[in-house]
Amino acid sequence: MAEGSTDPRSGDRASVDNSDVWLVVPVYNEASVIADVARQAAQTFPNIVCVDDGSTDDSAAEILAAGVHLVQHPVNLGQGAAIQTGVEYARAQPGSKYFVTFDADGQHRVSDVVAMIDRLRAEPVDIIVGTRFADGRSESVPIVRRIALRTIVFLSPRTRRLGLTDAHNGLRVFNRTVADQLDIIMAGMSHASEFVALIDHHSWRVAEQPVTILYTEYSRAKGQSLINGVNIVADGLLHGRMRR
Repeated sequence: MAEGSTDPRSGDRASVDNSDVWLVVPVYNEASVIADVARQAAQTFPNIVCVDDGSTDDSAAEILAAGVHLVQHPVNLGQGAAIQTGVEYARAQPGSKYFVTFDADGQHRVSDVVAMIDRLRAEPVDIIVGTRFADGRSESVPIVRRIALRTIVFLSPRTRRLGLTDAHNGLRVFNRTVADQLDIIMAGMSHASEFVALIDHHSWRVAEQPVTILYTEYSRAKGQSLINGVNIVADGLLHGRMRR
């Protein structure tokens, strides 16, 4: 099949059939950006489920306005729980084969998802995790965030053993094997450490993909502090997910 034109910003390729791909987007109080994020992604990936994780703003209405699937948690349960809910919804849909965890705040590029899905279709891997620490891309990461992410890898022998350099990158693509076995129990941000533990436990074939994270003024105002990184590390250690 001949490929259509590609928008370098969105990754849109009109002639490629992505009907077997589902984007799972955890959402908590993202009303100002989620509709635009969902609409742009839907130009390339028509199957998107946004999990409104107990938002207190108009996120749910904005998701519906964008014309994508909406699942709601009545209260805020955390990003890990939202991802688990979204994957369960997506894997129940007819024809679903590939799954993507995708942030709601506009940090992820659809073009990176396209490249990762292409690899997942072609290579003998089960899950591909985005990394900010390849091809010189780490320079775009705020210094405080960079320190926190490097510390997480340093404290996790399992992460290093698997060859992962950016385990807390929220951009991941995976196949049906992973989706069917995924069972996240750590509801908050430390679910990323649990992803690593599950990769190891189930012997999923894993690879990394260099990606660019778009640190907008909006995203920089959310969750970029060192204390947030320390909390992620502490939570993972407390649950014994990063020790082995």
